[in-house]
Amino acid sequence: MTAIIDYNMGNLASVRNAFDKIGAPATVVRDPERLKAFDRIVLPGVGAFGDAMDHLRKSGMDEAIANFAQSGKPMLGICLGMQLLLESSEEFGRHEGLGLIPGEVVRFDTSKFPKPLKVPHMGWNELFVKADTPLFKGLPDAFYLYFVHSYHAVCEPQFVMGETLYGYTFPSAIRRGNIFGLQPHPEKSHKNGLHILKNFLEV
Repeated sequence: MTAIIDYNMGNLASVRNAFDKIGAPATVVRDPERLKAFDRIVLPGVGAFGDAMDHLRKSGMDEAIANFAQSGKPMLGICLGMQLLLESSEEFGRHEGLGLIPGEVVRFDTSKFPKPLKVPHMGWNELFVKADTPLFKGLPDAFYLYFVHSYHAVCEPQFVMGETLYGYTFPSAIRRGNIFGLQPHPEKSHKNGLHILKNFLEV
């Protein structure tokens, strides 16, 4: 059973619809106490990092997610949900994250771009696989997914499963044990995204 965490910051309908498409309906959950009953959880998210952490803390969902992570069951953060897995973000000030994967979230540094590019990074782009991971089983070494973000992760190479080039290379897929994070949106990435969600169900 898969839980999709509802904390007022996610595009829940599209994530739930994606699981419906692969024949594995997921349950939207708002009550932190219910998480322990599920086999795996998905932390989606669209919006600002600080607001998201405020919602998680006020609801007690931050502790519930931390406890779930310690259980060894698989969990997947998507877009903002992936960024929340890290230790901190500089989005609109300095904010502490869930701290489940070492690293931080920074805004794209356009001064490092070799040519002018728009921020947010929006649209289809390639993810280059950097480490063996069950999420990418059956996919090529590089494949396209859909991105929408102005901030990106910075973390040590041992936690990076995949990278993407937009002005410069940044981590677009991260992992620490049973905890996975994707900057792109698998639920908006058609065949490749659905393949990743199917793989997540088999972790």
